[in-house]
Amino acid sequence: MSKVVDNFLKYVAFDTQSAEGTMTVPSTEKQFALAKLLAEQLKSIGVEGVSVSDHCYVYGTIPATTDADCPTVGFLAHMDTSPDFSDENTHPQLIKNYDGKDIVLNKALDIHMSPEMFPYLKNYVGQDLITADGTSLLGADDKAGIAEIMTMAEILISNPDIPHGTIKIAFTPDEEVGHGVSFFDVEGWGADVAYTMDGGAWGEMEYETFNAAGMHVTIQGQNIHPGSAKNKMKNAVLIGMEFQSMLPEAEKPQYTEMYEGFYHLNRISGNVEKTVLSYIIRDHDRDIFENRKALAQKVAAFLNEKYGEGTVTVETEDTYYNMAEKIRPNMYLMDIAAEAFKELGVDHPVVKPVRGGTDGARLSYMGLPCPNLCTGGHNYHGKYEFICIQSMEKCVDLLLKIAQKFKDVKKGQ
Repeated sequence: MSKVVDNFLKYVAFDTQSAEGTMTVPSTEKQFALAKLLAEQLKSIGVEGVSVSDHCYVYGTIPATTDADCPTVGFLAHMDTSPDFSDENTHPQLIKNYDGKDIVLNKALDIHMSPEMFPYLKNYVGQDLITADGTSLLGADDKAGIAEIMTMAEILISNPDIPHGTIKIAFTPDEEVGHGVSFFDVEGWGADVAYTMDGGAWGEMEYETFNAAGMHVTIQGQNIHPGSAKNKMKNAVLIGMEFQSMLPEAEKPQYTEMYEGFYHLNRISGNVEKTVLSYIIRDHDRDIFENRKALAQKVAAFLNEKYGEGTVTVETEDTYYNMAEKIRPNMYLMDIAAEAFKELGVDHPVVKPVRGGTDGARLSYMGLPCPNLCTGGHNYHGKYEFICIQSMEKCVDLLLKIAQKFKDVKKGQ
């Protein structure tokens, strides 16, 4: 087994699931267990200045092996896994020399993953895959990115004859709940530019993300015994359903792709007296994004006029913005990555908008331009998650090439 796979299997043994709605960073204390292991591993391979902050950020530095006056480049990945699916007791399964047929994830529970469901599985015939067992997610998002960065670091430090400038490494908590860089020390870390390793299939890279907001809709009802409810009851659950019905039907995640935004109702709780709907709102276009939030307020105003003032309250909070605005003045970052891909046999990397977000989006607005690179995985946030071993190994090679190419970049470009 290759070193990157060894690292990856070590990391996915840790339950690092983050949590929505907490007031702390990290949102779950258990993320510190992986952070401490990563810090110790970085120290053991010779990375300098390794630390774990009070907010669970792991930082480190690989010293330059050249005197070139080049930018300091950073590489980041996040430690947490999504709250959307269990990360407990992950049982990785190795599928060697995949034959293109259905993969049995869990025979006892009759859970299969098929090319009919996921046609891109056919791209991996003859290659080796890692899956979970259908009872948890795998954790490739983003422990694959961590494993690839760690493996790159070990190779560079073990081979001081490889010329490169100063390289910064960081591993972050809470990316999945939107707080991955809330306390990130950009200035103290010291990178001029960076890349997140938090993408999908081999050959992909991204510099565009959604504009993103969270939205909470609170419905105040009025509960009366149903036997005497006529002209008195105000059912908060039904008003919540009415609110949802007034949002555009075709603008749900399951009906959208590429640059199409959406409203995603991802949680609903309550009863007749009070109901809360939780949404995420996404759009690549900033004006349309603002219009989406305005429409929600317009719907609330209509329902308040219908049912009484104060019945519906809509609260929105922006979480990140499209990083393209900050990357476009620094497109040499994409050019360097494209050159590295080409040298590894990918003449035309797939550049597409991220239908999600990365730590890089917020970091770009914090003064650190930070596009996103692939890690080799698919089907994140659920039981069908898998990653290709050969893709992970290529991602390590990609990092090594990018690191070396920066020695030829003039600082301040």
